[in-house]
Amino acid sequence: MAAEASTAVKELFTDIGLFVLNSELSIEESLHRFFDGLFPLVYNHLINPGLTDIAVDYSECLRMARKDLSPFGIIPKISVGHMVKSLVPSRIFLQALNLGIEVINTTDHLQYTKECHRALLKMQYCPHCQGLTQSKPCMGYCLNVIRGCLASMVEIDPHWREYIRSLEQLSNKMQETFDIEKVLLNFDSLVNEAVMLAQKNGPKLSVQVNKVCGHPSRKAEQSSDQVLDTSKEQILPKVTRPDTEETLTSKRNEFIDSLRLYRTFYGAVADQLCASELAAPDGLSCWNGVDLVKR
Repeated sequence: MAAEASTAVKELFTDIGLFVLNSELSIEESLHRFFDGLFPLVYNHLINPGLTDIAVDYSECLRMARKDLSPFGIIPKISVGHMVKSLVPSRIFLQALNLGIEVINTTDHLQYTKECHRALLKMQYCPHCQGLTQSKPCMGYCLNVIRGCLASMVEIDPHWREYIRSLEQLSNKMQETFDIEKVLLNFDSLVNEAVMLAQKNGPKLSVQVNKVCGHPSRKAEQSSDQVLDTSKEQILPKVTRPDTEETLTSKRNEFIDSLRLYRTFYGAVADQLCASELAAPDGLSCWNGVDLVKR
């Protein structure tokens, strides 16, 4: 049954990936389509097993009747709730990251005004005319010039701070039922519960199915080596993860922690440029725009 369900599983997780990547498809519809496709398999293998698979048209009838027959109880509804609660914040978080990339790329190459070019030229090279080729501008002078050149970037500062604060809040909310990783890793447990519930209510479901779709019509018999052995219970290995394994939450928290270091980037870029590269260090003579002075 697992092999036959693999295509439906792949389709569901493809839809989940596309949704997180901002596709307009409906996760609710994708999940209902998955459970619709699961019911014929459960019916054929567990509720009314036979030597051959049920016919395609009968399988389609089961698929269409799944919602009305409700073989899986409220589990599909629970799955939809969990998925939507976890996928929507993840989708918004990814959209926010893409917005941040846009802002960074947009401010990566700034267009400077003629006044800025002239002020930079004066600050850097006017001392050379007096033979002061090794001098650097004073800190105050440097800050005035660079802040003037980066005025448009400084305007971004309050919005950038708010952006990072919003990312922090969203990341904090992406826990427990909003944790996409936990929801996806636990999805198999919900599917297992759904299958077991349908199997438990098998006799009742058989009666309901016979009323809606008639008695099972099956495909032509297969050779003996293709016959499904329903007498033995297959025990699937339990998947466990080591405690030391990195989780999506830990990686996200690590990213947010690193992003906090750049909260003041746009507001402090002029100070960083002057302090690290352009202005004279403390205690040295510096150019104030007119003459060489002791800082």
